[in-house]
Amino acid sequence: MSTNQPFQVTDPVEATTDPRDADGGGPPDARRRRWILITVCVALMAVIASVSGLNVAQPDLAVAFDASQSTILWIINIYTLALAALLLPLGAIGDRVGRRPVLLTGLTVFGLAAAAAGLAPSAEVMLAARLLGGVGAAMIMPITLAVITSTFPEAERGRAIGVWTAVAGGGGVLGMFLSAALVDVASWRLLFVLPVALVAVALAMTVRHVPDSRETSGHPFDTVGALTSVVAVVGLVLVLQEGPVRGWTDPVTLLCLAGGVLAGVGFVARELRGRDAALLDVRLFRERGLAGGSITLLVVFGVQAGIFVVLFPFLQAVLGWSGLLSTLALMPMAVLMMAASALAPLLVARVGPRATMAAGILVAGAGLALMAALVSVGGGYPSVLPGMLAMGLGMGLSMTPSTEAITGSLPRERQGVASALNDVTREFGTALGVALLGALVSAGYRDAIGSRLDGVPREAAVEARGGVANAVDAADGAGAHARTLVHAAQESFVDGWQRAMWAGVAVMAVLFAYVAARGPRRHVAPAADERVPAGPTPS
Repeated sequence: MSTNQPFQVTDPVEATTDPRDADGGGPPDARRRRWILITVCVALMAVIASVSGLNVAQPDLAVAFDASQSTILWIINIYTLALAALLLPLGAIGDRVGRRPVLLTGLTVFGLAAAAAGLAPSAEVMLAARLLGGVGAAMIMPITLAVITSTFPEAERGRAIGVWTAVAGGGGVLGMFLSAALVDVASWRLLFVLPVALVAVALAMTVRHVPDSRETSGHPFDTVGALTSVVAVVGLVLVLQEGPVRGWTDPVTLLCLAGGVLAGVGFVARELRGRDAALLDVRLFRERGLAGGSITLLVVFGVQAGIFVVLFPFLQAVLGWSGLLSTLALMPMAVLMMAASALAPLLVARVGPRATMAAGILVAGAGLALMAALVSVGGGYPSVLPGMLAMGLGMGLSMTPSTEAITGSLPRERQGVASALNDVTREFGTALGVALLGALVSAGYRDAIGSRLDGVPREAAVEARGGVANAVDAADGAGAHARTLVHAAQESFVDGWQRAMWAGVAVMAVLFAYVAARGPRRHVAPAADERVPAGPTPS
């Protein structure tokens, strides 16, 4: 474990592992803690809403900037890339410099970037603004969770993490719904009004309510570890983003894979040598909590992202719904996920984290099986709703104890790093799920549609093989075969859907077995003499 020294006070708030009230009256009372939780959730919501918001505005962005689809994808993905790559280094810097100053800086950078994106006159300016926004988001996300884990007492920490997890899990869907509504009734530029407003509120509330805490370390910052982690994350995320577009054997994809793997190996080797001076002590992955929580979040967020990849084409191209209505259709799953995330700590208190995580994984896997078994073109939305609800419930139950297992595995003076690791795992899982489940759906669609295109004009048939949305567009040129073409594409998409969902069921079954055998045990609070004493630290 770390040998770092206690936190050092950086403002009138006296803070060690038990941050002091800004009024100097000891640890924050219950009312102050509620305001702290609200503040960090407002900041988190601004970041989460910006991750997925632009997805619904791709056609509008292409027209506004006269940009190719590749450029539009980069506008969307560069934010996620910067966020994922910088989480660990910036989380560690927050532990050292002070969590409140880094949070305030991140909110300022993020707000300015969102305003610049909303006013961007060109694709180049938009790309720069989104990159800067990702940097600001990488300061905000780990600090919001680290503030919770370093402020709330043991008895309340699980419930507070449950609320944070609910916002992190369901906030993306809520952001997508609001974004779709704005795009439909107004302009894509208004998508950035909500993040700017949330940032303004979060800045004012952070200054008023959030105490500061920081670590004074006897070791220099692990610059080599930070740089190798950035290269590893950038390389591996680019593989997952570019592989489906360029092809998995494309030289660019293979170069990114080689760079990411080599940097990842170098990072692990560096951290093993660094031990207590390391950015992330990788030896801690031997513990059940850190390993089990990380693997669970990786898989659960991957499956969630993969489901969204499948659901939107089904709702829009198969059922013919608008983007706004399709996003609204996801709300029951998001609401149930948020409710389950907030309630999961109560179940953890009764049966423990391992049983709660296993139950959530089992329910989520059952939801995947329900969608695979019941989905049909004729059945429409009711054929997928039961599975969506089960998925929302299961994911909510599993995410909160997984997050708490990760943050509880690292010492409290490394909570910025712990929170960043939690966020990196989520981002990797999302990218992995989109790439792999999306590839399975596409492969299943191509395998199924070939035998259903007999008699369809060749040009229309070639275009239809590109995807269900392409087939719907090609139907206008198929003459009398238009209805046959659309029906063939819809049925083939459902075939691809089922293949992807059954693969997800298999993955969840393996995860269930792992967590049941090796999941985190019930957390035991450290003895009183193991806690870092409260009070000012020497200068």
